[in-house]
Amino acid sequence: MPFIGNQPALSYTSFAKQDFSTSATTSYTLDNPVANANELALFINFVRQEPTTAYSASGTTLTLTSATASSDDMYCVYLGKAVQTVNPPNASVGASQLVDASITSAKLASGVLPTNTPAFHVTQSASQNFSNNTTTKITYDTELYDVGGGFNTTNNNFTVPSGEAGKYFFYMQTEGIFADSDTEICIMNLVINDTITKKTRICRGAVNTDSDFFHTSVVDLSVGDVVDARLYHSQGSTRGNNNDAKVTYFLGYKLIG
Repeated sequence: MPFIGNQPALSYTSFAKQDFSTSATTSYTLDNPVANANELALFINFVRQEPTTAYSASGTTLTLTSATASSDDMYCVYLGKAVQTVNPPNASVGASQLVDASITSAKLASGVLPTNTPAFHVTQSASQNFSNNTTTKITYDTELYDVGGGFNTTNNNFTVPSGEAGKYFFYMQTEGIFADSDTEICIMNLVINDTITKKTRICRGAVNTDSDFFHTSVVDLSVGDVVDARLYHSQGSTRGNNNDAKVTYFLGYKLIG
């Protein structure tokens, strides 16, 4: 049927219900006024009563033909009072009712979407010396951030927290003179559970100034795995690094998915 104006929203209907505290009486008060008994479905002890014969109703007054007992269970449903709303009832909407790609992140509660955590970013509080021809753990002992509390600045390592197994991205870097000819090398190592797992081998040629040495990788980790960064160099003697946080740092985070 045609109509003027905006099309009304779909509505969801339920009927109002009232429970009574019964006693030895024939008179009760209704929560909602009615025109007559036919607007009520009255139940006593779960048996529906016949309107106008078993009861009469007008306004908010309900009158029974026979008195109830205090042990009776009595309630009514207001047939003439339909409660309508444009909101669907709770738990009535499933995924198939939603339009694909229609929900934005603004509609989701905080913490629903996955994030790249645990995550950490650490640097050094002081320059460190590295003996030549030796693999040495880098003392990243100063946290810039540590989301999830996985990094230990005393042991200079990251431990995968409970429930956070998965793929992780790591980047480590330091600066110094660790290889200044084609015959000398610097190796940055990612170490998992005291085992070198990934590494980058770097030669610098005729370079006699501080150079950046770095390594990046993605690895699968289990809960409790311990990760640290270590450096090896073949420069002719013990060498120190530059502890400036802009050039010497270690970061990592869990990948989404």
